[in-house]
Amino acid sequence: MPLPEMTSIPRGQSGYSRRELLAASTALLFSGRLHGQSGSPTREPVIDIHQHIVYDDRTVEQLIAHQRTMGVSTSVLMPTGDRGEGRPGGSGDHEAVLELCRTHRGEFVFFANEISDHAEAPKIIERQLRRGAIGIGEQKFRVDCDSPYIERIAEVARSFDVPVLMHFEHGRYNRNIERFYRMLERFPTVNFIGHAQAWWGNIHKNHDQTNNYPRGSVMPGGITDRYLSDYSNCYADLSAGSGYNAITRDEDRYREFIVRHQDKLVYGSDCSEATGRRPECVGANILAAIRRLTPNKAIERKILYENAKRLLKL
Repeated sequence: MPLPEMTSIPRGQSGYSRRELLAASTALLFSGRLHGQSGSPTREPVIDIHQHIVYDDRTVEQLIAHQRTMGVSTSVLMPTGDRGEGRPGGSGDHEAVLELCRTHRGEFVFFANEISDHAEAPKIIERQLRRGAIGIGEQKFRVDCDSPYIERIAEVARSFDVPVLMHFEHGRYNRNIERFYRMLERFPTVNFIGHAQAWWGNIHKNHDQTNNYPRGSVMPGGITDRYLSDYSNCYADLSAGSGYNAITRDEDRYREFIVRHQDKLVYGSDCSEATGRRPECVGANILAAIRRLTPNKAIERKILYENAKRLLKL
């Protein structure tokens, strides 16, 4: 089983020109001044539900600075797991994540994780949850989203009353998103958080499943739109290039989407940039887009803080 890959705006694959990213960065700086983010944390708390301690060449010190520059008060770290066998994870093994949370208590919290079809996955995840993990994820492995392997993970989540964050990517990770309703129905007390390319592409009713970063107008009623409407235990993580693409590809439809699902959306960055300031910082660009497109302050606070606080029991 290969190590999981992480998702930001893919270099050369995002579909965004440098001019578009620069415009987004300019909007971020303007938004930051309005919200008290001129280089210091905003007075209003922000929860980032999706970060990684290891991401490209960024150091731990740069990660901490990145989150503080964006004004994030609490960051949720997604580990690879603690499989042992001398195999450090691509997104940071569990011990490294736990150590950062210990040294920066309250500023960082963590999820449990393990390869879905690993023979000992439930036991490993249970051990991490007993050590203080507050959720499970990022589940990003080469299984079907309604497979017995995901059922095992969901059973642990149900026992510990924690959410599961799922990376959906056509043909690769948590495959066959169109069948995920089976998991939502079988585990009604487990909160699932959707994320990534197949998740966000499917806000469009006629989404081409092979297109990871679709552009153009959105027709409401896609698979993701229906899951969020029909299942109380379904939430959505706005992070990464896929989330930013969904926000900005059709802003009029996204404004409607925000209102329709205002209690189900949570901010995440899943960003590998090192400063929190450059045009390519997808986490900062997502923050700016949410603040620009959300119709009122009450809904903005739900997406940036209140929904995640409730979901994670912080």
